[in-house]
Amino acid sequence: MFGRLRAWDGRHPVLVDLLRMSPFLILIGLSILAYLTFPGANGSWSHILLSVLLALPLPFARRHPRTGFAIVAAISGLQWLTMGEVLMANISVVILMYQVASHRPLRWAVAAGLITVLGLMLITRWPQDLGDGSFVTLLFMCAAIWISGIYANTRRRYLEGLEERAERAERERDQQARIAAAEERARIARELHDVVAHNVSVIVVQADGACYAIDSDPEEARRAIQAISATGRRALAEMRSLVGVLRQDEDPRTGEEYTPQPGLAELDAMVAQVRSWGLPVETKISGTPVELPEGQQLAVYRIIQEALTNTFKHGGPGTRAWVELTYGPHEIGIRVVDDGRGAAAPFEQGGHGLVGMRERVAMYGGSLTTGPCPGGGYQVVARLPVASAGSRVA
Repeated sequence: MFGRLRAWDGRHPVLVDLLRMSPFLILIGLSILAYLTFPGANGSWSHILLSVLLALPLPFARRHPRTGFAIVAAISGLQWLTMGEVLMANISVVILMYQVASHRPLRWAVAAGLITVLGLMLITRWPQDLGDGSFVTLLFMCAAIWISGIYANTRRRYLEGLEERAERAERERDQQARIAAAEERARIARELHDVVAHNVSVIVVQADGACYAIDSDPEEARRAIQAISATGRRALAEMRSLVGVLRQDEDPRTGEEYTPQPGLAELDAMVAQVRSWGLPVETKISGTPVELPEGQQLAVYRIIQEALTNTFKHGGPGTRAWVELTYGPHEIGIRVVDDGRGAAAPFEQGGHGLVGMRERVAMYGGSLTTGPCPGGGYQVVARLPVASAGSRVA
């Protein structure tokens, strides 16, 4: 609601300022009406003209407080020199003093306050001496209004600073997320490098064997060509995934050693290592296992590894974890759940484990769900479609 009001204020500043000053304008208008009611009073038309001139800067007080204050102060000074009396419209001096204090730096607020105090001294001492009591009363009133303007100025600048810092923090957060995603893509590219290189090496070996056996053993050559076809399709699928994930403007990191990456065959060893850390883990495999491409095996391995690592880091003492791997006809399901306090653990600014899991799942067109369990603990649930029609493992 307040956001819409601020937006409307920005679109119609003159109307908003006019509405804000309407009580004072009505008060000045009533004084002008009083002068018009008694047209025979001495100098009534000069009073009306001065009242109008003093009221004109009020609708523009917020946008041009210094100019408005200078105008009303100069008019009031000439009024004191020529007429020696105070009008209801002279309240505009105090109003503009407040606007200067609330919208301009402190030096201008001090200058406006001193000029207002000087005006109070003049009108309370001449043409008639109103006494020290009147001067002190008016001084305290103006001081309270001036301090209110300083407070409003300080609070507004403080809130603007908070909004600026919040916007900067949001931009930095988005930037860190993009950097984390870029780093994860680069790491996935390095991991897939070995997978693709292995497939190409197999194709070369099979092609050489087919060339040697094409005359002496046509059947062996036919099997080699079939192996080349299957390996080529698998390598092409991996390349499509790689090109879909990586951006063209990413610079590959050179000078880093490429090492073979783990797959589902190393899953038991990884779970045993986690158990050696002191985290009890139970595994369950449902369905009939299928042969998955090396890249997809790596994705499953890394998702389980990251989920168990997070459980160990954030679950707290006495935490247990369960890993479920479900093979379906068209997809493979991964579920890692624990009974710890992972949902209530402090958030780490530098952690990008969930970002990495999302990148891996998105690369294969799967889905990822993370969050606290209804009865406590934390769970990571991922589903990956089978990348290629692998044969069933007996």
